[in-house]
Amino acid sequence: MKQLKSNVSILAVLAVILLMPSCKKSESMSMTEKNIDYPAAYVVNGESSTISVIKLSTNTVTDSIDLMNSSGSMIMWPHHIYHHQSGGNHHLLIGVPGMDLSAGHTGGMPGMKGMVVVMDAVTGVIKKNLEVPVMNHNGIFSPDGTEIWTSQMDMAGKVLVYDAATYALKNTINVGDEPAEVTFSADGSKAYVCNGMSNTVSVINPSTKAVVSTINVDMNPVGAWPAAGGKMFVDCEDGQSISVIDVASNAKLATIMLGFKPGYAALNSTSNELWVSDATNGKVAYYLDMGANTWMKHGEFATGADAHAIAFNGNFGYVTNQGANTVSVINATTHAKVKDIAVGKKPNGIVFKY
Repeated sequence: MKQLKSNVSILAVLAVILLMPSCKKSESMSMTEKNIDYPAAYVVNGESSTISVIKLSTNTVTDSIDLMNSSGSMIMWPHHIYHHQSGGNHHLLIGVPGMDLSAGHTGGMPGMKGMVVVMDAVTGVIKKNLEVPVMNHNGIFSPDGTEIWTSQMDMAGKVLVYDAATYALKNTINVGDEPAEVTFSADGSKAYVCNGMSNTVSVINPSTKAVVSTINVDMNPVGAWPAAGGKMFVDCEDGQSISVIDVASNAKLATIMLGFKPGYAALNSTSNELWVSDATNGKVAYYLDMGANTWMKHGEFATGADAHAIAFNGNFGYVTNQGANTVSVINATTHAKVKDIAVGKKPNGIVFKY
């Protein structure tokens, strides 16, 4: 500053000062303000700390939201993403464990905190960085949108429930050891959390917040993924299997042995095919219910290195490939790849807004 005063005129200094605010305002607007008023897929890129926005009508990336530089917070390694619509308002929740979970879904450093990012899905503006005491796997809205649920990946596992309007902590629910994903059944009647170190799934009444059942599953369950027909599909990484749970009875109906570590499971309700991502081999395998709770593998198809999350949009499946930095679009009828869409580094979670 002393050098500046001695070498430039007062007038020049004033000119610099006057220009700086306008530059900052313009940069801030360009980083945060969007107009995503079209049906889109939102892809969370863990290593890039960005969200790629894919326009569904063209399957092209039309926008990118920078989480690191648009919020003033250290949003590192975002993971999974969920959407909720209330009237004309669209909101996203992004779970931020703060570490790379692409190689597995357990572990963490003592004292490591997590975060849930609340975002306007149309403008891309971050409404809240909700810090939580322990690293978390995801954040999800309750079915009515009034609450935010997130797990605490600690040996003394908990699920935290926050008010979605005030962000005040409402409830703390004790579950199993190192809980990962929190999800809700398709009808919203029950919440599920997979306890990775306990090899169990805790079933929670969303109204009373009471654990109504604890279901034993295979080793290291990560997520209980909802489906039509009143079922939940639990991917068990170390067990290399899928546990099929009946929502009504809280019973484990079947165990589907895979022969590979699953990354994600999603049911295509139109064809009744269960798609399971095989990260090690960059593929998706699909299974059919043969009756009597017996599932049989019917085929597989290549997507990209480290295949992970799966989501369906009409007759198309979208698969994030963490190692290839792409999203594969698959024809759900023919299982043929339509397109690979380049996104950010280590894409993980994906969700649609219509």
